[in-house]
Amino acid sequence: MGRRVQLAIAIYALGHLYIAWRLALPLPSPLWQLTTALFPLCAWTFPYVRMRARRLPREQARPWVLAGYLWFGLVAYLFLGAIASHIAVAAGADARSSALVCGGISIAVVALGLLNVALGPRPRRVRVPMPHLPTERFTIAHITDLHVGALIGREFTQRLVERVNALDTDIIVLTGDIIDGRLSELRDHVEPLRGLRARHGVFMVTGNHEYYWNATAWVTHLRSLGIRVLRNEHTTIDGAIVLAGTDDVSADEDVEAAVAGRDAALPLVLLAHHPRTITRAAEAGVDLQLSGHTHGGQLLPWGWLARLWDPRVRGLGRHGPTWLYVGDGTGYWGPPLRVGTRCEIGLLELRALAA
Repeated sequence: MGRRVQLAIAIYALGHLYIAWRLALPLPSPLWQLTTALFPLCAWTFPYVRMRARRLPREQARPWVLAGYLWFGLVAYLFLGAIASHIAVAAGADARSSALVCGGISIAVVALGLLNVALGPRPRRVRVPMPHLPTERFTIAHITDLHVGALIGREFTQRLVERVNALDTDIIVLTGDIIDGRLSELRDHVEPLRGLRARHGVFMVTGNHEYYWNATAWVTHLRSLGIRVLRNEHTTIDGAIVLAGTDDVSADEDVEAAVAGRDAALPLVLLAHHPRTITRAAEAGVDLQLSGHTHGGQLLPWGWLARLWDPRVRGLGRHGPTWLYVGDGTGYWGPPLRVGTRCEIGLLELRALAA
């Protein structure tokens, strides 16, 4: 076992001890005995998932992955509750009352996070002013970070397809991390994507997770579902926009190749999984970049740490001459929870600038 793994396990264990100290031990008997016993009974599930369970066949791994990630999500918010309780006690509050209130709020947040995911992906409408747009409006349905895998399967994917098709957009785009597992196990679970329908087609670029699971095989299969995968290339859509796409930055991203030879009179929209591609996109004259990767933070406030690596975590913003839209993600990764974010279908409406 490497030193990094040992350090991670030590931090994980200390976190559990701290939660037990601040939230479990102050409780009345027999609550403190029951809650304290819960920690060693459940704590091992998350390390097991990270080290062993994800190597198992999907159906065999699924219950372990669910248990491990649910526990991790609960612990993440109990830890925040423990800190809040610690501060309250230091300020003069009663330790038992603080533990009950802060622990209860933490559990309620997790329960609401589960409900948020259970509601499934919902549209988020965003209007983007677009120079040189030769038509009054152009609509894009944006799917990103679906993560079909051990926890997200065919039922979720089918519901997504029905909701996206109901939006009746000009194009549908998928900006990477669509899968999180082996093609042999997930073939049936991505099959509903074959039913995606838009007036001018369905387009996709790769994310980092495609490369964890044999991107070449996945790209070939996704193309067989009627999805055009743009790999450092572009296409013109109905004489309205130029749509370019790059491979993931962790693989063979080449923005210059993706936009080379494009019609400069039309708006240029770039699909790129990582928001950090925006620097090269702006230099290449891109008008709008669509990205994912950050999941909008997924579990706020923890998710705001993504600001350390990415120029934008969620939503629409201006980066020099270029708009960047980062979706919250259509599925989720890790715990089936969303706190402060939601499973999103981006509905982008490009509008021509007034003369």
